[in-house]
Amino acid sequence: MFNVATIVCAVIAVPLAQPLGIEPIMAIAAATLIGGFGQILLQWPVLRRQGFRYQTVLDIHDPSMREVGRLMVPGVVGLAAVQINLFVNSWLAAGLGTGAVSWLDYAFRLMYMPIGLFGISIATASLPTISGHAESRNDPGLRQAVSSGLRMMLMLNVPATLGLLVLATPIVRLIFERGRFTPADTAATAAALVCYSPGLMGYSAVKLMSPSYYALGNSRVPVIASAASIAFNITLSFVLVRSLGHRGLALGTAAGALLNASVLLVMLRMRLGGLDGRRLLTAAVKISLASIAMALAAYYAERALHVPFAGDALRAQAVRVLGAIAIGMGVLAVCAHLLRIEEFAQVRRRVLRY
Repeated sequence: MFNVATIVCAVIAVPLAQPLGIEPIMAIAAATLIGGFGQILLQWPVLRRQGFRYQTVLDIHDPSMREVGRLMVPGVVGLAAVQINLFVNSWLAAGLGTGAVSWLDYAFRLMYMPIGLFGISIATASLPTISGHAESRNDPGLRQAVSSGLRMMLMLNVPATLGLLVLATPIVRLIFERGRFTPADTAATAAALVCYSPGLMGYSAVKLMSPSYYALGNSRVPVIASAASIAFNITLSFVLVRSLGHRGLALGTAAGALLNASVLLVMLRMRLGGLDGRRLLTAAVKISLASIAMALAAYYAERALHVPFAGDALRAQAVRVLGAIAIGMGVLAVCAHLLRIEEFAQVRRRVLRY
């Protein structure tokens, strides 16, 4: 609902704002408010059917409320790493000259798109199962649920990461290069996207593992992991920005996300006595091999499509990019079948089901 409100206001309200004497950006600000209300209203009928009735009662002595408060404050801190790291990046990029802040912002949004499409979906779908096993102290079931979620994350995000790496420039050119967005801006944004891309797997894994800790009633580890990733990102960004400019800031952010996920993974593995490590490693190797083949196919397909679909026209660019993605996905499907990657079949069944 938040995304729908933003898109609708951008398409409809922004063009109408200026003739009415309103700053166009205010339409996007209004969309934020409308989207927030939309998220509540969408859930309200379902909650009422489940018997929920809202009452304005504030009882600070209620055990459940105290438990939520105990977990919520560190939970906010644990999930704040992304926003803090983005703020640090923007602050440091502001000193690099015109364009650096925008390059990083555009690149981060492109990198984060697979998380919004896949990472959050997997984490949300896995949470009820994880919470149920945590509540019943069923460690084997919890271990299997987390392991399954991580393998699904790998199946979706390893190909997405490599796809962004090899198609960064044509994707950025297709989406942004028009008007005041020049070829130089495309090159700078694509470079930032390449440096951000490795963090995709880290961000997605955190989306799954942090709620697992909260389901276990442990909010300390996510806070420690988040604080460590923030400190690591800030340190690395100060070092890398001097030699790599805005690319160093993107690389520092990606490294911080991977560190955050690594700390959570190691500590959760210790807590649960393992995470089906052999099965997870086997899946990671198979998925990586299939994804490398996919990336190579997409890269050379995009270059080959320059012959029949040459030029900078929007249609020609779209055919090249979408054609390369389609060929890459076809190669991924074939490799997944040959390598017997069961997670690929699971993803396909879920997509076809919904």
